[in-house]
Amino acid sequence: MHGARFSFGATAAIITNLAIIVGLRIGNVKLTIIGAMLVIAIADNISDSLGIHVYQESEGLNAKEVWFSTSTNFLTRVLVSFSFIFLVWVLPINMAVIVSIIWGLLLLSGMSYIIAKAKGINPALAVLEHLAIAVVVIIASNFLGQFIADKVKF
Repeated sequence: MHGARFSFGATAAIITNLAIIVGLRIGNVKLTIIGAMLVIAIADNISDSLGIHVYQESEGLNAKEVWFSTSTNFLTRVLVSFSFIFLVWVLPINMAVIVSIIWGLLLLSGMSYIIAKAKGINPALAVLEHLAIAVVVIIASNFLGQFIADKVKF
């Protein structure tokens, strides 16, 4: 159960931040990307953490367990999000995209491997499954960002 607290928050932060970086890089405006990532790191994080909190309360978990899960989810997402924000802040945007994708896929792979080993399932299959989902999100975000850049004029 304890790993689930960290893995949910980390997975959500990895996938969401990669989608933002890849999808918004078309505009090549670092401030927009970092701003979007900060909003997600705080607002979406609070929303998800509250959702976990309410769900666990409805499942009858004790208050200490519920608050521990809520806070670990929140802190994990903030830390992972800020690792991506740092990369976008310090690197040129094209390099930040590449390094962020590598970083995110490494984090996701490592986490997937550890969880699979702990559950006694095939780590290679778990890693491939989770990486495949992340790659689909990255590709979809790229196409969506490109579509918006090409078709939507403000």
